[in-house]
Amino acid sequence: MNRILATILATCMTAALFAQMPERNADNIKKYTALCRKHIYKDMKGMYREAGQSLPYPFLAPGSNQYLDMLWDWDSWLSNIALRQILLENGRESDSREALKYEQGCVRNALHYGGMEGWIPIWIERNAPSREEMLKKRNPWKSNMHKPTIAQHAAFIVRNMNGDAEWLRDDFYKLQAFVSMYLNHHRHNATGLMYWQTDEAIGVDNDPSTFYRPHGSSGSIFLNALMYRELLAMEYLANCLNMEGIAKEFKKEATKLKQCIQEHCWDQRDRFYYSVDLNLLPVTKPDIKGLNPGDLYLHVGQPRNYDCLIQRFSVWSGFMAMWAGIATEQQAKEMVTRHFCDTTSFNAPAGIRTLSPLEKMYNLRASGNPSSWQGPIWINVNYLVFRGLVKYGYNDQARELAEKTILLLGRDYERFGALHEYYLPDNGEPVLNKGFQNWNLLVLNMAAWLEGKDFVTEF
Repeated sequence: MNRILATILATCMTAALFAQMPERNADNIKKYTALCRKHIYKDMKGMYREAGQSLPYPFLAPGSNQYLDMLWDWDSWLSNIALRQILLENGRESDSREALKYEQGCVRNALHYGGMEGWIPIWIERNAPSREEMLKKRNPWKSNMHKPTIAQHAAFIVRNMNGDAEWLRDDFYKLQAFVSMYLNHHRHNATGLMYWQTDEAIGVDNDPSTFYRPHGSSGSIFLNALMYRELLAMEYLANCLNMEGIAKEFKKEATKLKQCIQEHCWDQRDRFYYSVDLNLLPVTKPDIKGLNPGDLYLHVGQPRNYDCLIQRFSVWSGFMAMWAGIATEQQAKEMVTRHFCDTTSFNAPAGIRTLSPLEKMYNLRASGNPSSWQGPIWINVNYLVFRGLVKYGYNDQARELAEKTILLLGRDYERFGALHEYYLPDNGEPVLNKGFQNWNLLVLNMAAWLEGKDFVTEF
């Protein structure tokens, strides 16, 4: 029996090793697009969750019934964008009205759990302890929190409601507190950049620009790009609520952050956006008068004239500067030609590698916690890079990435009847967590764009 099992395992491993992505041609694109739509339409309402306990509003669990009964931060936001595409293609007016309470509930639940200081957890379980109990075990001033996507999620919903933000008015002060928490306690004074407090649960778990780095040291391009869009979303929401003065302040903060990102995160040598290292010793002036005669102080006259150091790790999140609209037209051109098109680095048969294989940290090993972002393909990455390409007019490259994503997920449905959490970059073999839905469903938004149809976009 053991010999039989060993043979079967060896056969499966060999098959995975030599598997190839389907040929990228019109027939296959059509075939796998139809297959994706069939499965996603069927499973759509699997992301709906009813209110209860610590989650007093209905909400979206970013997945199907296989996904945990929890509210997540950027997962629910991106899943909502996919949900609206499904409803656009295959929903009735009654379906759209029904979905609204679950969409709004994601934002309302997060703000309900928030406090006056602004700290909101990254995820909220149905049976989560009270806020007071949770904060007995963590310091909100030194902990990571909900990624800056709540305002973007709210703005997405409001935009789809033709600018009606009244449902948000009573809780808007909590949203202001949340964003202000980032501005006041996650911002590096010298550079103006946002930073992670720790390397815990940053969403791109083992990104080497943050993972295992000292606390408060990672000026992440991923975080800063999200924050820039969050500030723009706050400006939009404030205007919708006729709070023009508040809107102007958030616009001012957005402009300032964009300038800081361009100044500190753009690398002129590599023509790419990187995270930066903020872990530098403070600049202090020695007490010259206190020195004994003959003492030598080597640093006198050589003050540090830089406030951060570029982390030249080729991480996918550099493309977030295009998604967020931070990159200049010239920068975008250089990023596309030098980095997107480089098949030895980011560009793989299955999409965008989360880390370039030219980096020593590149590792495709299956890992459940933290999940692996050191090379494997994630569909939210494919989507966000795709959106950046579309924004800057690189339609051929956007088409390439959309088609690769369709082939990858369509084949997964064809072989396994379900999607997985992430994939091997060279042959598209699934790695972990069968039944994962979440932002994978954004493949429909990409397919609609390919076909020249209306497609839903994030705020």
